[in-house]
Amino acid sequence: MKKKAGSYYPIFLDISGKKCVVVGGGQVAWRKVKSLLDDNAVVDVISPVVCAEIQTLADSGKIGLRQKAYQTGDLKGAVLAIAATDEAETNLGVSAEARQNSILVNVVDDAAKSDFILPSILQRGDLTIAVSTAGKSPALARKIRTRLESEFGPEYSDLALMINEVRSEMLKQGIRFSGEIGRAHV
Repeated sequence: MKKKAGSYYPIFLDISGKKCVVVGGGQVAWRKVKSLLDDNAVVDVISPVVCAEIQTLADSGKIGLRQKAYQTGDLKGAVLAIAATDEAETNLGVSAEARQNSILVNVVDDAAKSDFILPSILQRGDLTIAVSTAGKSPALARKIRTRLESEFGPEYSDLALMINEVRSEMLKQGIRFSGEIGRAHV
C-alpha cells in the first residue's frame, strides 16, 4: 500500500530525559525549546545569536547552549532535532545529518525536509488534544484548537485523573474493558 502524500502517523513521543537539539536562536526556536522543556527533554541549543528568552534559560542552567554556527556532528547523541533557523542551507544540513543518523527531525516550515510536523496542542493536565492539517494550514489548526479550548476547560484535567483512578480500581478487581466507554465485562 502506497502512502498518500502529506499523511502523517499520529504519535505521542516520550522525550523525558532524552537529548533534543534545537538549531536556531530566535523566537520560533524559543517556542520549540519551551515545548521540549515542558515535556522534560534535555535541550541543547546551537546558534551564534540567541533571543533573550533562550539566553535566560541557558543562564539558569535549564538548557545547554553552544553559541556557534551549526556544523555536521552537532546532533551527536540526540534523539530529536529541530531546525529553526532562517537559513535554508543550515536547515538542510540539520535535516541531512539527522536523517543519516536516524534522528527524528523537524525543519520548521518545511515538511518535505522533516520526519514529523508539530500539531497545534491543547493541554489539560494529562489530556492532550492535537490538531493537524498535515502542515497545509497551521492557522486553521490553531483556529480549531482555539475552538476546542472552550469545549474542554481545565476541569478535564481533574476528570482524566478521576477516570484513571476508577479504571485502575476496576482493573485490580479483574474487570476488563472492551473498546467502548462504559462497556465492561468480567
